[in-house]
Amino acid sequence: MPKTPATSQTLDPRSMAGEPPRERSLRPAHLSEFVGQDTLKENLSIMIRAARKRGEALEHVLLYGPPGLGKTTLAHLLARETGAEMITTSGPALERPSEMVGLLTSLKPRGVFFIDEIHRVPRSVEEYLYGAMEDFRLDILLDRGPAARSVQLHLHPFTLIGATTRVGLLTSPLLGRFGFSAHLDFYPSEHLAQLLRRSAAIFGVALTPEAEQAIARCSRGTPRVANRLLRRVRDYAEVKEISPISVEVVDAAFSLLRIDARGLHEMDRRLLAAIVEKFAGGPVGLGTLAAVLGEEEDTLEDLLEPFLIQQGLIERTRRGREATRRAYEFLGVEPRRPQERLL
Repeated sequence: MPKTPATSQTLDPRSMAGEPPRERSLRPAHLSEFVGQDTLKENLSIMIRAARKRGEALEHVLLYGPPGLGKTTLAHLLARETGAEMITTSGPALERPSEMVGLLTSLKPRGVFFIDEIHRVPRSVEEYLYGAMEDFRLDILLDRGPAARSVQLHLHPFTLIGATTRVGLLTSPLLGRFGFSAHLDFYPSEHLAQLLRRSAAIFGVALTPEAEQAIARCSRGTPRVANRLLRRVRDYAEVKEISPISVEVVDAAFSLLRIDARGLHEMDRRLLAAIVEKFAGGPVGLGTLAAVLGEEEDTLEDLLEPFLIQQGLIERTRRGREATRRAYEFLGVEPRRPQERLL
């Protein structure tokens, strides 16, 4: 079965290099404008006000959860709310300790240092963060062997904000140095509908309430996906010269994208069919599934599985991925009896 790259890209919650510049305009300017994650927002608001009152740098913050939920947006908002200058980098970009040292020493008092994909910082580079986060100092070893000597550099108090989709890959020494850690949850449809209403106003697009709900239901609980789907529906409506955008327009646009009413696209259905039909419902390993589908393991794990698990269609077990009874109902097939699965 042919793949649908355009659809997969639309529903991919990960950030992409070719994202339109206007995507950045959708980011809220203040923490109060950030939609959803209410408990997290309240905690962060208290931390910000307390740090301001004491005239101190905000504590180090770790934000983790699936891609596309607003970790980077929250990092920018924390810097803005505290009036701090922000330096941004990513784990893969920090290849050498000298790069980490250069960024840390360039931070201004109470500055914010944001590291996206912090779980991908090399261990040799990560070790320089320990003293920097705890005591605001860097211990740099010069030369090697008998001539080795250590130089200590003092840093301005700063805030490290780390973002990761895989908190389990962080080392204990690094994890223990964050003063506040928070998990971002998938968004309910009502919060996504609220976010779509705001995005539609920025795009200058008229959406009916029913259309908002239809897009929200198919957004996989992820704001980034919701905004991408809104752009695709907007394109369809503009070409067809339809306004306002109704639920019928949304359905027609999603039909072309091969997205069903539950937000599942062709790759989702291929994954479910592979587990049910080729492997009798599982368990089956991630590597085997990736080989069968011709996809990377990271694509299955980051793009497809979180939503399918959220929908109760598959389960992760120690032995591999298994299809649930709901998956069989979705595909319209009967679960095999245990003795049949052994044949």
